[in-house]
Amino acid sequence: MLKTRVIPCLTIKDLRLVKSIQFKEHRNIGSYIAAVRVFNARDVDEMIVLDLDAAKTGIKPWLLEELTKECFMPLTIGGGIKTLQDIRTLLKLGADKVSINTAALERPEFISEAAEKFGNQCIVISIDAKKVNDHYEVFKNGGMIGVGRKPEEWAKEAEKLGAGEILITSIDEDGRMNGYDLDLVKSVTRAVKIPVIACGGAGNLDDFVKVVKEAEASAVAAGSIFQYTQTTPLNIKEYLAKFGVETRV
Repeated sequence: MLKTRVIPCLTIKDLRLVKSIQFKEHRNIGSYIAAVRVFNARDVDEMIVLDLDAAKTGIKPWLLEELTKECFMPLTIGGGIKTLQDIRTLLKLGADKVSINTAALERPEFISEAAEKFGNQCIVISIDAKKVNDHYEVFKNGGMIGVGRKPEEWAKEAEKLGAGEILITSIDEDGRMNGYDLDLVKSVTRAVKIPVIACGGAGNLDDFVKVVKEAEASAVAAGSIFQYTQTTPLNIKEYLAKFGVETRV
């Protein structure tokens, strides 16, 4: 059985490390390089870095070069990835995986092309979703535009097209630190066989246990809890272990 991974998720906007609430109100919380150094020293399993400006400005190779100089853990990069050349550039510069969202929704065959060219192990499909009336809906363009699709259906299609992993983020819970949306995560984990990373809402140690034990997440990603509390990835791993969840220590 695969061990549960604990993954810090960093978001960059205007070349600063930021943290949002429900994909809005982006608060400047400092230097992304300083944050990478801290997590690198703490031997985290992986790191996800999302460039929120890249959809408009394009990917920034120099940004990845800065990150990889300081980052000695598996690194997933997302934001503004639209072409195979974008993926090739990021992998060549040191990314281990790429996270694709809007481009995959707008042209699903992009997933198959990317998986065939680079291997499905490095293709992460990012799904941003929130409650609309009585159901969950997938959103693109940084959570601004609903596409009328259910997260579990899109996840299943992405898996079929060659995605190696799903990153499911709750827009409703993003930055609120009230816990993961367990129903949302569960709807995706039960629809696919590939690993699912849960993101959005972690505020205390019990939240991680619940999303793994109850919603069956393969990995847990978080941002606010690392920025606004004294909780470390090791604290999370030790707490998960108390409930029989194996992690990489």
